[in-house]
Amino acid sequence: MQQREEKQLETSIDALITRVAHLKASLQSFIIKLETEYDRLTWPSVLDNFALLSGQLNTINKLLRNEKTPAFRNQVIIPLLLSQDRDEELAKLTEQRVPVFSHEIVPDYLRTKPDPEVEEQEKQLNTEAARMGTDVAQKQIQALNKLCTNLLEKLNNPREDRESENAAIRQNKPTFNPADTNALVAAVVFGKGLSNRRPQGSGGSVPPGQTVGGAGPMLSGGPTLQQVTMPGAPNQQVAMGPQVPNQPGQPGKMPSSIKTNIKSASMHPYPR
Repeated sequence: MQQREEKQLETSIDALITRVAHLKASLQSFIIKLETEYDRLTWPSVLDNFALLSGQLNTINKLLRNEKTPAFRNQVIIPLLLSQDRDEELAKLTEQRVPVFSHEIVPDYLRTKPDPEVEEQEKQLNTEAARMGTDVAQKQIQALNKLCTNLLEKLNNPREDRESENAAIRQNKPTFNPADTNALVAAVVFGKGLSNRRPQGSGGSVPPGQTVGGAGPMLSGGPTLQQVTMPGAPNQQVAMGPQVPNQPGQPGKMPSSIKTNIKSASMHPYPR
């Protein structure tokens, strides 16, 4: 009978070690993806990895609840030999995590209770829960239940509904700034915020009414254009290019370039 129980215990431990090894490999693969492929990782792929881990954990729980699996809590592990020397077999079994089975690590690896710090935090939480009133606790429970209910409703909604809601939100989102639009309309219609200074041309600004080169008054609004009457064409006027101001001591003298243009225009009074 005892040999049968020992055989059954050994078989259950081997199966449990195999399942835990599979779970460990899946965790390592998922962590590597999160660290190296986070920019290309999609949410469906993350859900698939979580589903794989959840399935493996459920398999381990079923194995532990199986009728043929002995109750591991009834098994006690007692250290028979403690040494400060390196144990190669132990290092191989633990993947180089525990090379020495000494007095320092035995209390941590064979512990059946939480760490003292964890126990102290648990005691503080229990004390605070005992001091909390029933009404306050009930309000917090109701608030938490409400949040969980809203979250479950959002998760249970069809994907199409969520996509339509997101599309409506994007459609109703304003794509302009009303303040900038009002300022632009005021500037175009009323000239609000615009400068009253006229831009200067290449030859400088000339006050209205002043003659340039003795050829006549300047056009209002055009700093560098002038109307010149052509000889031989009574009603013909030509808009000349940039004007050259009078030189000192030579009042009313017309530049040679303008004379050439006027002479050429007088030969052909009508445009072709």
